[in-house]
Amino acid sequence: MKISVNRLKDFIHFEESPEEIAALLTGSGLEVEGIEVFESIQGGLEGVVIGEVLTCERHPNADKLSLTTVDIGDQVVPIVCGAPNVAKGQKVVVAKEGCTLYPISGEPFEIKKAKIRGEVSQGMICAEDEIGIGESHAGIMVLDTDLPNGTPASAYFEVVSASVLEIGLTPNRADAASHLGVARDLKALLKRDICLPSVEDFKVDHQARPISVEVENPADCPRYAGLTISNVKVGPSPAWLQNYLKALDLDPINNIVDITNFILHDLGQPLHAFDADKISGGKIIVKKLLKDSPFVTLDEKERKLSGEELMICDQEGGLCIAGIFGGKGSGVSDNTSSIFLESACFSPDVIRKGSQFHGLKTDASFRFERGTDPNMPVYALKRAAMLIKEIAGGEISSEIVDLYPEPVQDRIIEVSYAHINRLIGKVLPKAQIKEILEGLEINYVEESETHIKVAVKPYRVDVEREADVIEEILRIYGFDNVELSENLQSDYLAEHPAKDLNKLQYRLSELLTGLGYYEMITNSLTKPNYAEQSGFLNPANNVEIYNKLSEDLGVMRQSLIFSGLEVLSHNINRRQKDLKFFEFGTVYSKEGDAYREGRKLALFLTGEKTAESWVSPSKAVVFSDLYSVVEVILDKLNIDQVQVEILHDRPFDYALKLTLGQKELGRIGLIREDTGKLAEVKQEVLFAELDWDLLSKKAKGLKKYGEISKFPEVRRDLSLVIDKAINFDQIKKVALKAGGKLLQRIGVFDVYQGDKIDAGKKAYALSFYLQDSEQTLTDKVIDRTMDRLIQSFENEVGAFIRK
Repeated sequence: MKISVNRLKDFIHFEESPEEIAALLTGSGLEVEGIEVFESIQGGLEGVVIGEVLTCERHPNADKLSLTTVDIGDQVVPIVCGAPNVAKGQKVVVAKEGCTLYPISGEPFEIKKAKIRGEVSQGMICAEDEIGIGESHAGIMVLDTDLPNGTPASAYFEVVSASVLEIGLTPNRADAASHLGVARDLKALLKRDICLPSVEDFKVDHQARPISVEVENPADCPRYAGLTISNVKVGPSPAWLQNYLKALDLDPINNIVDITNFILHDLGQPLHAFDADKISGGKIIVKKLLKDSPFVTLDEKERKLSGEELMICDQEGGLCIAGIFGGKGSGVSDNTSSIFLESACFSPDVIRKGSQFHGLKTDASFRFERGTDPNMPVYALKRAAMLIKEIAGGEISSEIVDLYPEPVQDRIIEVSYAHINRLIGKVLPKAQIKEILEGLEINYVEESETHIKVAVKPYRVDVEREADVIEEILRIYGFDNVELSENLQSDYLAEHPAKDLNKLQYRLSELLTGLGYYEMITNSLTKPNYAEQSGFLNPANNVEIYNKLSEDLGVMRQSLIFSGLEVLSHNINRRQKDLKFFEFGTVYSKEGDAYREGRKLALFLTGEKTAESWVSPSKAVVFSDLYSVVEVILDKLNIDQVQVEILHDRPFDYALKLTLGQKELGRIGLIREDTGKLAEVKQEVLFAELDWDLLSKKAKGLKKYGEISKFPEVRRDLSLVIDKAINFDQIKKVALKAGGKLLQRIGVFDVYQGDKIDAGKKAYALSFYLQDSEQTLTDKVIDRTMDRLIQSFENEVGAFIRK
């Protein structure tokens, strides 16, 4: 659910930043999953200003170009312009050097200082399409304005920039599915009043177009309100309304429909507008139709009714699936002149069944099936009617019809102070409890020394019992404000089986064997001179054997590297040079008077990846061959969030260090030549040593596999130019964070460093695979995800996206 911070400020005053508001809401249970910036013109016209053409002469080397000097406020710059209508004295739109333009068509481009036919140009005088505000490219824009030179173009064009919160709304918080609902939480958190738009000026102009209403079963529709508005003019919405909807990822349709969507997201009350001329008999009937009755919805699909969904009907048949989707024959069109505006409260059970039966999930059904405020329909109706008169004209041509036979009363709940203190784990002052509840519009009805009775308004469908009220107190007070007791304990209703470390090791052995690796088991005793000559092991940490069988087996090994290299040497000396080995083994060390031991997993890779044959030439193993095996191990154990750091420490020529949190998980790299020679190995060896104790502790169990999604996977490619110092792991972290659950995997299909890009830079060609397990991805969702990825790459790793 998207919430505009600008619109929130219309309900409640605050000066806190969007990040601070997001933290407050997240702490209270409305988790803000992200903050996006909406701009009514892409790029916000940053770096684009109003300028004045001081001089304009023909370019000496090109007949169709002009040399101009332009006053842009803080300086006068030379600009070569190709527009035929440029002239001295004009007020124009100027893109300054260094800014990026987002044209209507084509890719964004940066304005750079250039020489055009031998003349310097430091900027660009722009046409409509070049700054993304129109389609015209006939010439530059000439402005009629008295604004001073250097004024940002965003001020002239009234560019709207708004922070938008993406809230992961839990199913129980139907009350918060609107700007008003979020503002109510902020009211309690910030201890400030909220302000609802006034409807005091609402009045009926005449009663020439009454439409009567009948509800056959009030249990299905507890409240139904409506009125007619005549002589409306259907057309595009004003810019402010279109920008409001676009910020919430909604497409403007026309002023009438846009206003109903505005009210839905503003107040949480779905509305529906019918073409009044298409309501047969001048009467609305809310009822269920017979099973298998055909009905054509707005998407022009004929659907067979289940007989259980609620329908809005006239005397001839269905007009709309109540609370879910409109009908094709009764909707508002460009030719509509009179409308009937519906505002109702429907049974959540009925709406949920209808929505599931037809596979229709709409913004209206989302709210109705969770429960809407039965006291909101008339206020929302008045607010919408006033907006329609203001934007689309017309007259309110009937009294409000309001069928509400059994008004929903506030729930009275008794709460014990002792239970509040017990469940929260802290004694809160009674005055503070009262302040929190009243801030949430949960008012005291009765109070004693030990108990209170409170009245909960119907829109809080999730607050039904004492524990719910206490939860409301706690989430506003703040979970982080409850100190943890020194004696805090926890328990489980069911026992969690202990990890079977032998099973983990066995399964990994199976995995590695399947990848062509052979398991080896080597002696824990080794030569003392390995530590003395290695340059990376400390001889003082050797665990010495008192009763040595020989000097060659005088100490316990500190690493699996040399015992493994000895096995490699044995095989290589027997002309077996293409080797893949792994070992689970124990290492030992002495620190002061303390002895330590730990389990390690070692991998060795050397020789040729594939044997020479007529099918393909031989190919030596490379670092990525071993690293990919480590990635498979981590994936099998469900271990993620591993950090990677480049190393050039012994015993490696080059290596990567893997860390998990603050602990080192292992190292992977190419063993130095002098280290290999200590064990008489003279060919290149790739080696990885992983902390098996840490791996088995952090493993989330063996990876389980599910059914392949029936929805298609989508691939999108990007080419990023980044600093050489930035590695793929950093890029991957940014991508996974920005791509969310839709991003399934990332691939690299090209890396370039050369004279075609700037010095100190490299280019990655990446493929991104997107998939939703519940539905087919639309172009809009894919584009939004890729835009988010691009913005994150630009902001977090300073990437330039090659178009």
